[in-house]
Amino acid sequence: MDALNLFDLEVQARAHLSPSTWAYYAGGAEDELSVHENRAAWQRIRLRPRILVDCRERRLETLLFQQALSFPLVLAPTSHQRLAHPDGEIATVRAAAAAGILAVLGTGNHFSVEEVAAASDGAPFWFQLYCYEPFSVTAQVVRRAEAAGARALVLTVDACYAPRRESLERSGFRLTSDVRLGNLRGVGLRDDALTAEGGVTPAFLAGLQLSPLGWADIARLRDLSPLPLLLKGVLTAEDALLALAHGIDGLIVSNHGARQIDGTQAAIDALPAIAAAVGGRIPLLVDGGVRRGTDIVKALALGASAVLIGRPYLWGLALAGESGVRFVIEQLRHEFDSALAQLGRPVAANLSRDTVLSKHCVHCGR
Repeated sequence: MDALNLFDLEVQARAHLSPSTWAYYAGGAEDELSVHENRAAWQRIRLRPRILVDCRERRLETLLFQQALSFPLVLAPTSHQRLAHPDGEIATVRAAAAAGILAVLGTGNHFSVEEVAAASDGAPFWFQLYCYEPFSVTAQVVRRAEAAGARALVLTVDACYAPRRESLERSGFRLTSDVRLGNLRGVGLRDDALTAEGGVTPAFLAGLQLSPLGWADIARLRDLSPLPLLLKGVLTAEDALLALAHGIDGLIVSNHGARQIDGTQAAIDALPAIAAAVGGRIPLLVDGGVRRGTDIVKALALGASAVLIGRPYLWGLALAGESGVRFVIEQLRHEFDSALAQLGRPVAANLSRDTVLSKHCVHCGR
């Protein structure tokens, strides 16, 4: 790979992947306005450099639920990674571990959580969860993630209903015969329709029912597992306060990469109000459109503990497997480190709101 940045990498990955796989990874809901807004929102935020600060040594590290990260980046859960590369989630977790950060495995991964854990030499990971009907299926998935060594559970709360992804329909995307969905085997579903040899049958997928979640389900999950529980898909301060009231351990401010519904605000625009409501009581993470190290600076300044990326590491995975994912991570690390030095703010953990212009002053220049 000869990419200078993640935008170069995106162009190379698009040329490498089939049009239908690209549509699955890159596409969003309906008109995809929010896909573009996710990126544009970061570009509107302006930084405030300080001068004459000794930045010869920078400290990038952070701590999330007692897990040390070399810098505040987490690899988001993404489904069907083997469409990009045969090593799929195994390559992703290995790259994250080698870089000293975390990956979040997903319910929709092809390799099972046990296979990934065994192949990654005890690398730390979180596990993303969908809730299925009946709840006993969900409980089995949780128990398997715990037994495999998951350090936290990430419950996706903004994807209980099927989205309208028109670009995906136009591409003719279909899951291929080698799709496995290993985390859904042995949990009370139709294993005969979920074999490695036969792929995942359309009848199985049609019968897979996501549970429409309510706050009572959060209580059931808390009773089920002692692991830290994060909600992924929060965009309002009202829901953040309800999450606090229900004992949630962390929030991921996210619009699901704009893949579920079009027209929502970008997650980074939602972050300041949520951070104000939460008041530092639990960690906040944010995703959606992160492409530069300066984006990580902006997120931390506005109240996040870390950011997540999804699509960019899939591009690296598609082009070069584990080393491609590592390239993405190291590119962002280098840019983040450089940004701290240029801004006169050598300690990532000390970034605060005065690192960025307040929103109402973006257009007036003060």
